[in-house]
Amino acid sequence: MEKTVIYREKEEFKEVHLVLKNASSKQFYEYRFEMEDFPNIRIKNIVNLRETGLTFENNTISGIPYVNSVHDLDIEFYHIYDENCLETKKVHLFVNADPKDLWKNIPADINAVFFKPDEASYKGRFLNKKIAVVSKRGRSHAHEGKFRDDDFAVNKLPEGWNIVSVADGAGSALMAREGSRLAASSVNSFFNSEEILSQIEKNIEIVYSTSESQEMQSEARGNIIRTLYAGILNVYNVLDKTATENFFSIKDFHTTLVFALTKKFDFGYVILTFGVGDCPINLISPDFSKVKLLNRMDVGEFGGGTRFITMKEIFSDDMASRFGITCVNDFSYLVLMTDGIYDPKFMTESRLEDIDSWKTFFNDLAGNNDDRTKVDFASDADIDQQLLAWTDFWSRGNHDDRTLAIIY
Repeated sequence: MEKTVIYREKEEFKEVHLVLKNASSKQFYEYRFEMEDFPNIRIKNIVNLRETGLTFENNTISGIPYVNSVHDLDIEFYHIYDENCLETKKVHLFVNADPKDLWKNIPADINAVFFKPDEASYKGRFLNKKIAVVSKRGRSHAHEGKFRDDDFAVNKLPEGWNIVSVADGAGSALMAREGSRLAASSVNSFFNSEEILSQIEKNIEIVYSTSESQEMQSEARGNIIRTLYAGILNVYNVLDKTATENFFSIKDFHTTLVFALTKKFDFGYVILTFGVGDCPINLISPDFSKVKLLNRMDVGEFGGGTRFITMKEIFSDDMASRFGITCVNDFSYLVLMTDGIYDPKFMTESRLEDIDSWKTFFNDLAGNNDDRTKVDFASDADIDQQLLAWTDFWSRGNHDDRTLAIIY
């Protein structure tokens, strides 16, 4: 090839305006140079790239940059018919600041009444399956040094029963942090009774008996719901008493509450549920083909849609609609979460019963996310810590407390 042609092709590459897409600090970055318009030009190296934390290989810049700045890079390239003569071309790489770094993380007052740690986690057995639950203080609370208002409780009960409860204290309530803790722990304590569970179990046997009449089965369902109702009324009374003893109003303890009380019978898994507020309980089929929302959601198009266990008006004629009795042969996942997870990951209530949205959610848990944070349900020795790390995900405008319980 003539020297003039080689020179011209190298100059054309030098003069072309290359704009590298912006990177974000602490997030995986990848940019590939498309060289179709320059078939005789090869990039050998990119000078000054190491200081960004990125690497260059096979025409691709990739890695995780850690410092936000404007980086001046020199592209070293050559012409295939003049390999010994290296030329340079300058480009700029903009690394934006990690949005997380703009948020303060102020410790909550350790001497405050009803002190609560910023995060909590649990892992263990649940029925013949496993469970992992995590709860993390949201960025909005951390930025102001406030407490985590979410909470949860997990208990192994008599006669092979298990229960998991999740609560989300109202951000506007002064003692929401204690309201959520008490709600979750007190409902679990109520059902930690052989007598109560025995009553429930006798009625479940009738409900799922093939020899009982419809009238008897209907009456048995009513008995189960009445027992569950007693547990919820007990929660209200515990919160009301605690508020009075500490010179607060029960409104200061406003909190949502959902729970799943479960046992494996010969005929399948029975899952008894309750929900007040905007925290969903979802059951996913063994082959991941179907998903069912097991509780009624209190959501509204405008503010004020959420209801709390501390509101007397929820104990009304439609209270029965808040309870669920479900029986399945098996399931792959039973999931409870607060709106700190639900809002950014599902956005709308309708998606909670869309199996494709749940596949996307579990792909996210599997590491298909900007942080490449992975929750491994197979190698689960430290699954609680994996789940805690995952809940630190970034979602613009979503900085609430995050609590997630997964039975698998």
